[in-house]
Amino acid sequence: MSHVLSHWEPENSEFWRKEGSGIASRNLWISIPCLMLAFSVWMLWSVVAANLDKAGFHFSKDQLFFLTALPALSGATLRIFYSFLVPVFGGRRWTAISTASLLIPAVGMGFALKDPTTSYSTLLVLALLCGFGGGNFSSSMANISFFFPKARKGYATGMNAGIGNLGVSVVQFLTPFVISSAMFGAAVSGDGYLFHQAKTNTDQMFWLANAGFIWVPFIVVATVVAWFGMNDIASAKASFADQAVIFKRKHNWLMCWLYVGTFGSFIGFSAGFAMLIKAQFPEVEVAKFAFLGPLAGALARPIGGILADKLGGARLTFWVFVAMVAVILLGILPGLHEHQFMMFLLSFICMFVLTGLGNGSTFAMIPVIFMTERERAVLGKGEAALRQARVEAAKESAAVLGFSGAIGAYGGFFIPQTFGTSIKMTGAPDTALYVFIAFYISCMAITWWYYSRKGAEMPC
Repeated sequence: MSHVLSHWEPENSEFWRKEGSGIASRNLWISIPCLMLAFSVWMLWSVVAANLDKAGFHFSKDQLFFLTALPALSGATLRIFYSFLVPVFGGRRWTAISTASLLIPAVGMGFALKDPTTSYSTLLVLALLCGFGGGNFSSSMANISFFFPKARKGYATGMNAGIGNLGVSVVQFLTPFVISSAMFGAAVSGDGYLFHQAKTNTDQMFWLANAGFIWVPFIVVATVVAWFGMNDIASAKASFADQAVIFKRKHNWLMCWLYVGTFGSFIGFSAGFAMLIKAQFPEVEVAKFAFLGPLAGALARPIGGILADKLGGARLTFWVFVAMVAVILLGILPGLHEHQFMMFLLSFICMFVLTGLGNGSTFAMIPVIFMTERERAVLGKGEAALRQARVEAAKESAAVLGFSGAIGAYGGFFIPQTFGTSIKMTGAPDTALYVFIAFYISCMAITWWYYSRKGAEMPC
């Protein structure tokens, strides 16, 4: 099988029916587990930080929040570069390389977490390296967008990102189990650390190194499958200079702003949720609940993409932001003030669902916006011009998907940091939540004015 597709025309219904659909689906279903592993490695510190004390590490709350936020900062920055690498290297090649790079933080954390005397600065470096997982999202989404026609891009990007986002829940659900067993033997897992559980007055052993080592065999398998099973698309080739045209596109920057509101909220709340529960409800066992929010958000993302294909991405995005403001005001803040954990938890799960729907709907908007814009520019110039416009639109929308994913990921740094700063200064996260409300209102206004109102500049 040739790994390079010299002819690729997904908007041609006959080509799509005969061969395009099968090839696109195969690439999608290989991409999904690779992206899931990337999210798992990226969000490792969201759960590891909450368990460091059980393995003999002793840091302040502010230091722990910073450890959970740092991977998002490096991941978001790497996404800026990863956004443009698929057209340069090819989707198959870059998916395999970027997946293999996850071995660096996974193995590094495994060795560092064996020893509770490991310095905080070393852990900061490893947290930065976990950003490799965050960077993978932009290249993965850009790659998958090339394979599907405009009418199916919402579904494809929703499935890739939605199931890929499950990696956040997987790492938060799986880690508490793997660190409570010397599953790899003392040679790999280390000697473990005896921790006294004050709540139950019992002693328990922890092998925190397993939080890193558990991912190694899966990363190796995924890398091999991607290298031999995926494809590169010849027509998707482009230099960085070709793709840099998106920086002149107004809608690139507008969609970046909206994606901070949706995905930035998802990844930021995912990174800070466990620590927020631990800080505000110390009597609650964090491991039982921390994975529920990211799980709900990840499962909602494909639904958001599918609904956006049917109802319109802008309409769904607008109402998502309205609902996010309402949930904070009516559920999360009252839950905190009245110390009602179940109200707080259910409201946050609802918040995660809304971010998932918004993630799917905003990414469904992007290809439609840029396809419409390029098609308008060649209206009446003939079929050849239309075909070329669609090729250019695919390249631009892929770059915007990646770049907006990069900007949106900074929410993963700022949200935990804002929570940490608010708690440090005022003793409560209320100030942070009011800041988020103000931002969501700005997202509502942009969505309504440019995309969802009657007579909008770019209805989608």
